[in-house]
Amino acid sequence: MAQPVAADPAAHYLGFMSEPLSIELTPSAAARVAAIASRQGKPAILRLAVEGGGCSGFQYRFGLTEAVESDDIAVSRDGVQLVVDPVSLDLVRGSAVDYVESLGGSAFRVTNPNAASGCGCGSSFAI
Repeated sequence: MAQPVAADPAAHYLGFMSEPLSIELTPSAAARVAAIASRQGKPAILRLAVEGGGCSGFQYRFGLTEAVESDDIAVSRDGVQLVVDPVSLDLVRGSAVDYVESLGGSAFRVTNPNAASGCGCGSSFAI
């Protein structure tokens, strides 16, 4: 499992990380982010955010970002960073971000142990 770190090492001291983080970027997700970032000429930094909305109450939002913000939490795998803001982290703590390919298509997928329910497409959830 990738080791979580605060984007700002002082965050440990300031108490932002009062409990251990556990969010994982799988090897297949890291490989896909690296390929997309390379093709677009951007840094290999994937931002995961949670927004209100979707069919189940909350929805995941993914996007490449240019930089890690000072209050972001970041995990790294194979040269790729997954960054999550502190508010979203409360909703995805313990999750794994994967990239899956199937007959139905391919997508980033979040396995979220905090989700009480979700929609069929896997892009929204309820707590």
